[in-house]
Amino acid sequence: MAKQNRRRRTGRKPAASPGLPVDAALSGDPSQVAEAIATVAFLAAQGDEQAIDRFVAQVADAQPGLGVQLAARRIIARAFEFGWSPADVHEAARRRVDEFALGYLTDLMAEHRAEFAAESVDEVWQSQLDALHATVWWTSGRPHLDQWAERTLLTAAEALTAALHALALLVELPELEQIIPRPGTGNHTAHHHVDERTLGRVRGLLAKAESTSFAEEAETLSAKAQELMTKYAIDRALLAPGRIDPDLPTARRIWLDTPYTDAKALLVDRVAGANRARAIFVADWGFVTVVGDDTDLDAVEILTTSLLVQATRAMIDNATTEQARSRHYRKAFLTAYATRIGEHLTRAAEATIAEAAEPARLLPALASHQQRVDRAFDTYFPTARTKGITIRSALGWDAGTEAADNAQLDNP
Repeated sequence: MAKQNRRRRTGRKPAASPGLPVDAALSGDPSQVAEAIATVAFLAAQGDEQAIDRFVAQVADAQPGLGVQLAARRIIARAFEFGWSPADVHEAARRRVDEFALGYLTDLMAEHRAEFAAESVDEVWQSQLDALHATVWWTSGRPHLDQWAERTLLTAAEALTAALHALALLVELPELEQIIPRPGTGNHTAHHHVDERTLGRVRGLLAKAESTSFAEEAETLSAKAQELMTKYAIDRALLAPGRIDPDLPTARRIWLDTPYTDAKALLVDRVAGANRARAIFVADWGFVTVVGDDTDLDAVEILTTSLLVQATRAMIDNATTEQARSRHYRKAFLTAYATRIGEHLTRAAEATIAEAAEPARLLPALASHQQRVDRAFDTYFPTARTKGITIRSALGWDAGTEAADNAQLDNP
């Protein structure tokens, strides 16, 4: 699996602030207040853990709401210019700040979106905001911070503290690849997703796989879901074998929860490979970027979500001894599971392709598709490198492999 070796970030390291910009924050000039807010957010992002509390203690009663709003607009715009999407910001915040800072960021993203006409916003960008229920609910007569504090029942100091933690997180975000056009840039991507009928059938199979207590049945149902997604991809390739898409294949980020994110990332990578896509893992932040066509990415996303549930359940069911509950064992289990399940899914996809009609038309179309994906991946990640996973439990590896090998992958 590819892994990014770039460290395009702010260079976070502990540092004591030489002096907080309290006078600027108390000046009453919104532009000066904004600079003070940005400075404190930067200090916190650099590792000064006390900067926010010391600053808030001195300025919270000065009603800095307008200045906070000015600073926040600039900082969120910078995060989006750095390649972060609304879903990415939400996932990063969910892991690193509290619920109040998370809520503040949701409002901030809604305000940013409101500046642009609907036709200038990519459908994926808008769908991410819709999933977060991000709307501009406050009035324009008063600063957002003040109205948000009232709505969330926070004191002025608590609201300012939450806002500063949210802004510090945004400052800390590294630069990423721009995989979704930003609002107002004039760029639009034509998205072609799997039809709802096929998705409904796949979701039904995977729901059964997640609910059954029999590993063999779960794996069979998952393989059938892979077969359906491969058939859909084949039909698309045969319907438009000469299609020339001027755009690069698209990309998505799949965020992973701790622990064992590297083993879970391997599962994403193996599912991506079975579906003609490429994956790269950013370990510092815990997400995998997958490059491919929309329909293939739909397959990767839905299959990965289900297989992570199944793999975790198999790992827990297997934890009958103290050793089987150790971190080394569980990491080895998940890594072996991902490796073997990937092999099963790849075989299921290859068998479906081999049985397809019109191989003389299909195989060149699939080869051309793979070349486009490879070129896009190299464009997005020119310095990517391959890195393995260290395994320290042979028993865990054997158990994970056995759990995957119990599958009977014939069609039900």
